[in-house]
Amino acid sequence: MDTSPWLRVPDVRSFLARAGHFLRSRPALHTVTLTVCEGLRTRGPQVYGDEAPVFGVLERDGEVRAAYFRTPPYRLIVTPLTPEEAGSLTEHLRAVGDPVPGVNADEATAAAFAGAWRARTGDEPRLHERLRLYRLGELRWPEPAPEGRGRIAEARDRELVARWYEEFVRAVGGAGHRDAGAWADARIADRRVTLWETPDGVPVSMAALTPQVAGQIRVGPVYTPAELRGRGFGAAATAHASRAALAEGAAEVLLFADLANPTSNGVYQRVGFRPVTDFAVYELAGAADG
Repeated sequence: MDTSPWLRVPDVRSFLARAGHFLRSRPALHTVTLTVCEGLRTRGPQVYGDEAPVFGVLERDGEVRAAYFRTPPYRLIVTPLTPEEAGSLTEHLRAVGDPVPGVNADEATAAAFAGAWRARTGDEPRLHERLRLYRLGELRWPEPAPEGRGRIAEARDRELVARWYEEFVRAVGGAGHRDAGAWADARIADRRVTLWETPDGVPVSMAALTPQVAGQIRVGPVYTPAELRGRGFGAAATAHASRAALAEGAAEVLLFADLANPTSNGVYQRVGFRPVTDFAVYELAGAADG
């Protein structure tokens, strides 16, 4: 029986009705939750997989203080928690019988949750990835700038954009939309993919944008095929997409970078992105057994 202060919420609309104000109060820290939930709200609950997403909130004195969600089969996404809250969340998830293949949260929260999971289950979490969240300060064009130009992807680019999206998700071992073609269709229709192309019109890199939610837009994914890296194409695509986000009126332009890749972190900082905080992703052995 679940006696924790955490409450399960039945669907994304109920979740946003209950936790929306809390999430929008700190849009940068809650960027993944905001943008994924916007996708679930507008494109349906099966956009990431066959199973229904799960949602929950922690309330005190009638106010939401923390939240989580998961789109099976992917990892749990959690807002910042104290160590005590992380412990109570592990108890809640096991009480309601949820499998927890992994957790993605700010670094302190992720470590606290992993430790609580270890203490409760005896399983040994494995650090999968460390990410740095960046916020755009003053946009600067990369120097030296590569030859070519940025343009918005069109219907004729659909196969390329879908293929690059699949390659990106596979390369980072992360969560993605279940249908790369549908992702490409939606982003192209919304004019949210920038392609950087050479002077002779060959696309060499892409940078996508999430829809604007709570005044923030996140750049991602940024992808350049391996054989074309190191030439400034990704930096140029990122700068071009960031300029489009600013033109749309975003108060904050954000992106994540893998801390194991110093090249990409350096590129983003050179075009004007500044660190906000670090996140961590853990794989968790075992699953909830009730």
